[in-house]
Amino acid sequence: MTAATGGEVQLPEPASEETHAASVSTAESEPIVVIGEQFIAPNPVELKIQHTVFTVAENHFDITDDVGNPIFKVRDKLFSFPNRRVVFDANGSPLVSLRQKILSVRRRWKVFRGESQKSSDFLFSVRRSSSILVRMKSRTATSLDVFLASNTTELLPDFTIKENWNDTSCTVFHGDIIVAQMHRNHNVRSLVINADNYGITAYPNVDYAFIVALVVILDEINRSGDC
Repeated sequence: MTAATGGEVQLPEPASEETHAASVSTAESEPIVVIGEQFIAPNPVELKIQHTVFTVAENHFDITDDVGNPIFKVRDKLFSFPNRRVVFDANGSPLVSLRQKILSVRRRWKVFRGESQKSSDFLFSVRRSSSILVRMKSRTATSLDVFLASNTTELLPDFTIKENWNDTSCTVFHGDIIVAQMHRNHNVRSLVINADNYGITAYPNVDYAFIVALVVILDEINRSGDC
């Protein structure tokens, strides 16, 4: 699967002023693998996400590389609880399932390998940070904590996602290292129909399927207004 090209990458606007104090990951010594080693690349990976909402319970995400080749797609699981999404690879094989756990203090999304619900296939979870809302310019910005399955105490998140004040970009951190960035694109089509377009930059040696799953969850949380 080819989704990366070499050369310099023009980064989107940082998610917040905190970004300036962080270090940018350009070549992690140890690859960050969450979903699969096949999604690790030595160069930055540029992806595009087309999100189309057909009904309240039907959302489609189509993910391509920077020249339009299909890489992933995300679909609702038919005949199941509506808050469940499945990420498929370009061949139509299920990679991970995204499930919203509603009966919790702060709603969280749990991600499992394939279409499994077994605890042995649990990979990571995402929820709003303990400081749920960050006030910026009279608006609210989303801050999410990501916990890997091995982090059973959840004293500190393994990754954090910080969105800018007007929801047009976000940054994914591993500690204080930036590992990915996303920005929202606006065009005529997105204004005519209920659609959003995103650009993603996953940095070298970072599992870009994992980053795609995080962006999909962020989009779902923002649309539903989950606490």
